[in-house]
Amino acid sequence: MSVPTRPGTADTLTVVLVKAGRTKIRYPAGTVRDDGDRLTVRAPWAAEGVRDFGFVRFEPGDVLTEHYWRTRWFAVKEVRTGDGGLKGWYCDITRPAVLRGSELLVEDLDLDLWVSADGSRVLRLDEDEFERSGLAERDPAAASAAVRALDELELLARAGGLEELLG
Repeated sequence: MSVPTRPGTADTLTVVLVKAGRTKIRYPAGTVRDDGDRLTVRAPWAAEGVRDFGFVRFEPGDVLTEHYWRTRWFAVKEVRTGDGGLKGWYCDITRPAVLRGSELLVEDLDLDLWVSADGSRVLRLDEDEFERSGLAERDPAAASAAVRALDELELLARAGGLEELLG
């Protein structure tokens, strides 16, 4: 069941994904829910063309329901085809999200997790990118929080708890 947004929140936000100090992508998203900690938005696949990861393809027509937390170091994106078929969940390890006016600022910390729709595939992604990022040297506390968040999400996914987290 969807919980209404808080009074005074915008119906449409701009999600701003930052990586290594640069804006990676900006896109409009409709607000689904905001309970003060978790902010849920829905948006069509915003990148150009198709992105084939080998284990899943993101393509025009896909719709993402994205869950961001102000107190957690991750975001979970439910990925569906245009006709509603569930592809799975793409989880980004991020600093806690910050809402500034109508912009939702999210800092990507390179680590990711993919969970297939049936839960049979749980894949840790981009650990090599994370190592090369130098975050562990620049901000050891953030690097530690990022690794803990990835571990937490992986445990939840393997136990079938992602849907409960998002419910």
